[in-house]
Amino acid sequence: MPHTEQGFGIRDLLFWGVPHGAPPLPAVFVVFSFASAVDLIIALEEDGIISGFMELYVREGDPHLRTAHGLLTCYWDGTVHYGLCLAMAGALGKRRSYRALGLFWLGSLLMSAVVFLLGNLIGKYSSELSPAFLLNLPYLLLLTWTGLRLFRQPRALPSLSPEKIAEEQRKPLYQRPQDLLLILILILTAAFTFFRGMVVLDCPADSCFDYTYLHEPYLRDPVGYPKVQMLIYLFYLLPFLLLAIYGLAWPGCSWLPDWSLLVAGAVAQAQFAHLGSSLHSRTPFPYQTPDEVLWSFLLSNVLYALGPQLLALRCLRSPAFFLPAAAPGLARAKKYQ
Repeated sequence: MPHTEQGFGIRDLLFWGVPHGAPPLPAVFVVFSFASAVDLIIALEEDGIISGFMELYVREGDPHLRTAHGLLTCYWDGTVHYGLCLAMAGALGKRRSYRALGLFWLGSLLMSAVVFLLGNLIGKYSSELSPAFLLNLPYLLLLTWTGLRLFRQPRALPSLSPEKIAEEQRKPLYQRPQDLLLILILILTAAFTFFRGMVVLDCPADSCFDYTYLHEPYLRDPVGYPKVQMLIYLFYLLPFLLLAIYGLAWPGCSWLPDWSLLVAGAVAQAQFAHLGSSLHSRTPFPYQTPDEVLWSFLLSNVLYALGPQLLALRCLRSPAFFLPAAAPGLARAKKYQ
């Protein structure tokens, strides 16, 4: 992701410290919202809508932003990430929990940062890296610290009785048709994840060859971003999908609501950048999605992004199934209080 310009704000934050009495996390959100606004300016300038703001920086400091992936990532950062920062600020002002929004935002930022930075290192533009690339190090450290702080915040748990939790967790899978459908969606998502991972690993199967040349040629683009994206899906998203299927089948997996939000944000950002880059005019024509398979490509990638969003929504709206089961003695004590 275009994070070099964030290094300046982060450097100032680390050097001068946050304002006296300011909560650490909101002060950090100010830095990230400023960087999101800068990314939106970069995207608008690259598309010729405005001019005279960031041209020198992009040309000399981070030319990778001129790729289709860099441009789409700037748009996502300048709209979605900025909107999430405003929403978290609004929740904070009303003294409401912003933990769920924060985890979605964190997953999206982590995915964009890792794919953009690794793509820059291994792609065809790696020779154009400048010393400004090192400014991403404090950004990643600050993002890691922010993530740890978000995970340590107390969860906003629903006020459910132990009897209600036990009743929900006793339901077998066949009595939970929505969970059954969601498991089926996640199985299909996992299969597609594995298949595209094999494609970028140059699997010799005819189906992989046909797919990369006839359906999704962007996977062959030497910029590096699509290959990094599919490998992250293969080695990190795929194990999570399998664990999520287990968490939907067996009760008490209290880790699933938090991680589903993180993964939902990551996949939403990744699919937006990947899908948009596949169609963008800055992607060389041989790697753009052919018109003959445009609708099937759009449908498969939109449905791919939908699965993690539905999982996160399921965990948020009906969390009783994932709560730790109360001990029988504790349940009886609460009943007679």
